[in-house]
Amino acid sequence: MKPRALVPGDLISFVSPASALDREKLDFSIALLEGWGYRVRLEDHALDSWGLFAGTDADRAADLMKAFTDPEVAAVYCTRGGYGCARLFPYLDLDAMAASGKMFLGFSDITVLHTPLNRRGLPTVHAPMGLTLHTPREPWVYESLRQAFIGGNPIPDEAPKGTTLIPGVVEGEVSGGCMILMCDSLGTPESVDLAGKIVLIEDVDEFPHRVDAMLTHLINSGQLGSAAGLVIGEMTRTDEKADPTIKGTPWREIVKERVMPLGLPTVIDFPFGHGKQMLSLPQGIRARFDAGAGTLEYLESLCR
Repeated sequence: MKPRALVPGDLISFVSPASALDREKLDFSIALLEGWGYRVRLEDHALDSWGLFAGTDADRAADLMKAFTDPEVAAVYCTRGGYGCARLFPYLDLDAMAASGKMFLGFSDITVLHTPLNRRGLPTVHAPMGLTLHTPREPWVYESLRQAFIGGNPIPDEAPKGTTLIPGVVEGEVSGGCMILMCDSLGTPESVDLAGKIVLIEDVDEFPHRVDAMLTHLINSGQLGSAAGLVIGEMTRTDEKADPTIKGTPWREIVKERVMPLGLPTVIDFPFGHGKQMLSLPQGIRARFDAGAGTLEYLESLCR
């Protein structure tokens, strides 16, 4: 159920399944996609605001279902993350969404939706969104996104490599995303299943002790130790949030102390997450991970 590669003229639907944002924050991403030859449509509630969210749960879910079931739509692109995707499950037909074969892109809170869609056979893309593209990025960030749309190589040569923690070479399906959402999924019907996977891990605005707690939770659950390898991005703004009542160990030191005993091929500072360095990384397809070289190489295309 791979999505097809996008071609000029295809329609990309913008949806807001989590938090709200202002229209002007989308101007750059809309212009970027239109400049690549695509058409862009904002779904009915994409700019709504309801408490913490971009519209009610029912309205946000309705936008998702409309985009996934509309035969004119080629790709469903999230405007931002924030919080709220998990609240949509009672309103979503995940089987129909996966069976649609639509390309689906986003990250952060969107991790909640990547996991069940990948499990049902639809590869998706951990990608910068309208809100994140509002801030200027390096040229390779845009090229990575463009390559994801057309089913090409999403990791340009110009992108930085990861820093080796534990060397080793493994192959497996790429999974993971924002760490807090992976932890939140445990114990639910749509839990992450990291066994044998190359696992992407990143997060934002978490206290250092919470980074420790989430890694510990994933380890204690047995999930992290069952992975094939760990590709760790950035814990954005974590070191600045150290609680003065708890010793503020830098997040990189926390990661090293927690994951190195697992003995899995591991890199840190791979260029994805909430910082300025943002690769678009397909999930649900196989890749070759060389932790010693700090590289991730996809073994198949995102697209059919």
